[in-house]
Amino acid sequence: MSDLHAPAREVLDQIAALAPGSGRPLVICDVDEVVFHMVRHLEVFLADRGLRFLRHAYQLTGNIGPVDGETPIGQDEVRRLLLGFFAEVSDRQDPVEGAADGLRALAEVGEVIFLTNLPGSANKPARERLLARHGMPYPVVTNAGPKGAAAAALSAGRGRPVVFIDDSPQNLKSVHASLPETHLVHFVADDRFRAAVEPLPMAGLLSGDWQETSRHILSILAGRQETR
Repeated sequence: MSDLHAPAREVLDQIAALAPGSGRPLVICDVDEVVFHMVRHLEVFLADRGLRFLRHAYQLTGNIGPVDGETPIGQDEVRRLLLGFFAEVSDRQDPVEGAADGLRALAEVGEVIFLTNLPGSANKPARERLLARHGMPYPVVTNAGPKGAAAAALSAGRGRPVVFIDDSPQNLKSVHASLPETHLVHFVADDRFRAAVEPLPMAGLLSGDWQETSRHILSILAGRQETR
């Protein structure tokens, strides 16, 4: 396991509290912009505060500014906004079309666990309830920062192969560095932001479609694809 970004104690505690691994293949899945829409909600949240994305670049810091200007707000203000955003929307985000059906198909042959970067411990129960309400009642582990070490800790003692689904290039690169045998899926629900990302050579798929994604992953779990 890479020790560059070791999981926080609260992350390890959440992993330790999970039920023992089933021995089946493991699918580690992000939440925001993968199974729940985030961009569309965040755009409304920002607009209500006179702010907008400055461009469809896949970043937040340096990419949020006033609706009538081009100067980005600072990192501390971005963090404050995100805390307010998740506190406001964690219990009402819209699901991405096909996500529940896709994960249900994967859960028939593998073990599905959500690994999500979610600020504020009080937001986790709201997110768990919303996921269950939309037919995705899988365990949730909340994290902060790059996910590589958390994914490695989560996969320890669990089945193989391991698949990791995320919208963030940073998280995909982090998991590849910490757990290089993992099959990576780069999923971005928003068409504009997906079009702006540079394909990652270590990711087996870049998609915003859950039918395509579930077919791709099922072929991996069935052993029909070589580990990248």
